[in-house]
Amino acid sequence: MAKKFLLRSLVVLTALTLVAAGCGNDDDDAAPAPAPATEAPAPAATEAPEPMDDPEPMDDEVVAAFVFVGPVGDAGWTWAHDQGRRYAETETGATALFVESVPETAEDFRAVALDFIENEGADVIFGTSFGYMDTMEELAGEYPDVVFEHASGFKMNDTNFGNYFGRMYQPRYLSGMAAGAMTEADQIGYVAAFPIPEVLRGINAFTLGAQRTNPDVEVHVNWTFTWFDPALEGDAATALLEAGADVIAMHQDSTAPGLAAQEAGARWVSYNSDMSAFAPDAFITAPVWNWGPYYARIIDAVAEGTYTPGAYWGGMADGIVALAPLADDVPDEVAAEIDEVAAQLTDGSWDVFTGEIRDQDGNVVVAAGETMEDGAMLGMTFFVEGVVGDADPS
Repeated sequence: MAKKFLLRSLVVLTALTLVAAGCGNDDDDAAPAPAPATEAPAPAATEAPEPMDDPEPMDDEVVAAFVFVGPVGDAGWTWAHDQGRRYAETETGATALFVESVPETAEDFRAVALDFIENEGADVIFGTSFGYMDTMEELAGEYPDVVFEHASGFKMNDTNFGNYFGRMYQPRYLSGMAAGAMTEADQIGYVAAFPIPEVLRGINAFTLGAQRTNPDVEVHVNWTFTWFDPALEGDAATALLEAGADVIAMHQDSTAPGLAAQEAGARWVSYNSDMSAFAPDAFITAPVWNWGPYYARIIDAVAEGTYTPGAYWGGMADGIVALAPLADDVPDEVAAEIDEVAAQLTDGSWDVFTGEIRDQDGNVVVAAGETMEDGAMLGMTFFVEGVVGDADPS
């Protein structure tokens, strides 16, 4: 999660190759260590389709190293990556090391990576935050025998440096369908991180899904300019609830918006993982990450000497993104429709940004029957009709 907001915004807008601007903090200063996660049971395990065949355990053990920007106990972004690390370790037999809460300065990342390479014999390093990208590119040139894989960025080379992300907008749409059916006020609050294409894309997909089950719904956005600040994010959710929202959605890594929703007797759509254990009375569902099979595939390729860098942007068909189980009180007919749409997203017969779609000003941004291209999605700068808020609050 990089803290370089202006850089990241410019970079993503020019990313017309298959890239993804992933979770990242975006200032020039190093990110402070995130606050501890709220004490509660671990997020529930989420079943998802397997992205690829499970690799067989390797004969020659690979040392895989993971550099995490937050604490593994955040219940969100880093927790999901760590679950993927654990899965890959079990499936492949690799040694999967990690360091958590590594700031996004070149010095900090380089020190951790060099320790992994020179003292632990790392064969592959996974960097799970946007701000690590440039340093990973430099290290890939310095250590051609080590594979570097970067989550959420766009840079790569043709030998040992690739990037990866997922089409989170797909389960975002499905979660919006559920939220639209559950709101009685026709007003949903969305606690949002930074106004960058990744987040805008998610808000828009969520809104389009909510409109599918509730044409009268509005999605009100409250920007926090944070990724993991439980106090601030809880306050942002409370402000939306006090303004009339009875469902809260979020692009954050903490559970605070859900706790605020439960305290207010409202409902909640979490993100990153199934956080139902933290606010069970409020929880509706969540768009979730399933990193493990991708990590296992890369480790297996490194072990076999078949690794080739790529720009991976997988979707529900691969299982890297999925929807957590629905709350029991989601209407049966809505649950059935969500299943139907999920099947279309999985088999590729339909995708979320298929027109006609209009922006907040009523301009047609996707014509009827057309589907937005990846480059346009990756550089998204607008809000769709039905979103209340500013897509460029600077």
